[in-house]
Amino acid sequence: MRIAIVKLSALGDIVHAMVVLQFIKRAIPQCRIDWIVEENFADILKNNPHIDTVLTVNLKALKKDKLKFFSELSKVRNYAKNRYDIVIDMQGLLKSAVVSRILGPNAGFDKKSIREKIAVWFYRKTFFIPYEENVIIRNMDLAAASLGFDVEHKALENKEAFLFFTDTDKVKTANFLKKDQKNIVHVLGSSWQSKIYPKEKFLEIIASIEENHLLVWGSDTEYEYAQYIARNSDAQVLPHLDLNELKALVASADLVIGGDSGPTHFAWALNRPSITIFGPTPSKRNVLETKINKVIDCDKVIDPLKLDKKDMCIHTIDPEKIVVLAEELLA
Repeated sequence: MRIAIVKLSALGDIVHAMVVLQFIKRAIPQCRIDWIVEENFADILKNNPHIDTVLTVNLKALKKDKLKFFSELSKVRNYAKNRYDIVIDMQGLLKSAVVSRILGPNAGFDKKSIREKIAVWFYRKTFFIPYEENVIIRNMDLAAASLGFDVEHKALENKEAFLFFTDTDKVKTANFLKKDQKNIVHVLGSSWQSKIYPKEKFLEIIASIEENHLLVWGSDTEYEYAQYIARNSDAQVLPHLDLNELKALVASADLVIGGDSGPTHFAWALNRPSITIFGPTPSKRNVLETKINKVIDCDKVIDPLKLDKKDMCIHTIDPEKIVVLAEELLA
């Protein structure tokens, strides 16, 4: 059986979808799985033994150059020559629905389970999986329904780590990790300003926990943020890391602390302890808590269909709460 999964972006969303691969392989051991993704995020899928081929698109480029539509269309049509038995659209957007339809017989969320309802027109099969449900559960249920196998949600508690890297990816950060202290990775950035925890409060956390604090960043703004924290604490600013180097770092961390962003979610994927700090996004929908993966949020009800990017409630979260939880996890 030849399967294609369409999950184009973003980083954290791809991580939340990747967990389904091990369960598909258990149910259908001989299947072949290809994954269609935006080329900027392709490395997150690299080295995964459950993926046969990573196929990239660059649909984001269409925002600046509409003429690239034809080259991207040609690319997807060429992928369709693989003659997939089923294509599962885990993105649930119009653009991903169109891509999945071109690729072959496709399946996706039904109109009651999706934001861009027009996408439903492009699916051959649809399934009702409540939009308000946890995104990881949604992905699992869609894969199981599309492929006709059963899986209990409880199985996620015993998932295998599913981000992969090589020994070479460990080199850049090896000298920053300490053996005589716990290594705490702080993820400073996120896609929205309102999902970023204030640098002054990160400083309070670092000052309260006498361990090895490592600061990761992805943009010039985040680098300046990290430099500010380092100047006012004993935390270390790491060099810029690619996605595979970041996987390797998180796999060696004793704790990851950060906002609702892809790199923070790496910890859940790698079965490493984490604290995810939530602002204007619903924590129960975006993370599956475990004994070692915890959330701290603004303690308010958030409608996933009505997110307010200007809601800065994350600033009200007391760093002492994070410190107490961090000490419990480190112990």
